[in-house]
Amino acid sequence: MTKLSNVAVIGGGPAGLMAAERLVAAGCTVDLYDAMPSVGRKFLLAGRGGLNLTHSEAFDAFASRYGERRAQVEPLLKRFDAEALRAWVHGLGVETFVGSSGRVFPREMKAAPLLRAWLHRLRASGLRLHMRHRWTGWNDDGALCFDSPQGRATVHADALVLACGGASWPRLGSDGAWVGPLTSRGAAVSALRPSNCGFDVAWTPFFAERFAGQPLKSVVLSATDGRGRSFRRKGEFVVTATGIEGSLVYAASALLRDEIEAAGQATLHLDLLPDWTPERVLTAVAHPRGSRSMGSHLKSRLNLDAVRSALLHEVLDKAAMHEPARVAETLKALPLQVLRPRPIDEAISTAGGVRFEDLDDGLMLRALPGVFCAGEMLDWEAPTGGYLLTACMASGMVAGDGAAAWLTQRS
Repeated sequence: MTKLSNVAVIGGGPAGLMAAERLVAAGCTVDLYDAMPSVGRKFLLAGRGGLNLTHSEAFDAFASRYGERRAQVEPLLKRFDAEALRAWVHGLGVETFVGSSGRVFPREMKAAPLLRAWLHRLRASGLRLHMRHRWTGWNDDGALCFDSPQGRATVHADALVLACGGASWPRLGSDGAWVGPLTSRGAAVSALRPSNCGFDVAWTPFFAERFAGQPLKSVVLSATDGRGRSFRRKGEFVVTATGIEGSLVYAASALLRDEIEAAGQATLHLDLLPDWTPERVLTAVAHPRGSRSMGSHLKSRLNLDAVRSALLHEVLDKAAMHEPARVAETLKALPLQVLRPRPIDEAISTAGGVRFEDLDDGLMLRALPGVFCAGEMLDWEAPTGGYLLTACMASGMVAGDGAAAWLTQRS
């Protein structure tokens, strides 16, 4: 490879920036293109509530978070794991700390200082940024085509790294428009689907109007799909006018989504009183209530708030509400049918994308030599908690190194 090797990177998120960093370090001339006015838009948005960089748990537990794609993602993580990411962040002059949940954050809890330091280093190393350049594919002679502020533009590159994101944030540039150009050239792409998403529930009009926006804290959500996969975790989520969303729901979203696709619907169960034994709940519910309403009785005996009480009425009819055993059983395992995931542009991330089976170890498309893929546009998914960002950056590193190695081999 010579200094004249020119590489185009499309996508200015963490995966694209990491690929560009590796390529510049390898001696390439690198031009990065992004459809938005500036890079790192989704990265900055993710940092508004405190940028969760990665997670401090042991590697085996960390790798297990990638589910059915663990075998493909784990080699990437071995190149750039959570500890390597923290060291890399420290190299930018940004300190990190481990929160009580094991999640890792920048000391200032913000994304902007980190991104500024990163871009300063990248520009100083020679990276050239081209904003408002929307990639539309290739022309007949193999040049990359862009819609730019100056109109139609074409670019020839010796290698290409695509880090175009999924389809869950179209207003930030991740709109999945890359699927067409890739599939038209023979690349295999699994359908993009919502991940870390909310779900629709057929609430009664009263419940939807009265309780939309209400949180359900310290509940246990459990679900089992038709293949025997199970999920069970304590946490919290929020009732919406159309269904449910929030961290606990997002964690179960892959299983619920897949079950809906396979069976047409999915049922989860909520333990509304996880710190109470079934016997204790039954004793409290069966206690004589006199002239009090069931709602008042449950509030008095179980400290049951209005939204939990209303959930009982969503699944039990009036007759069942007068059966202490049925009420107690439902409080410990309330069945909730979810009908469909929320639309993909409301999801935090996406599943599906470029299939690993069609990529080599350097993340180059076998059908398109010299074209490498990284980040969320690959066919994997992970829960929130730093796992998404870590794998995006790890794949960016592997794709950048893969492109540099391919150029060296060609020369």
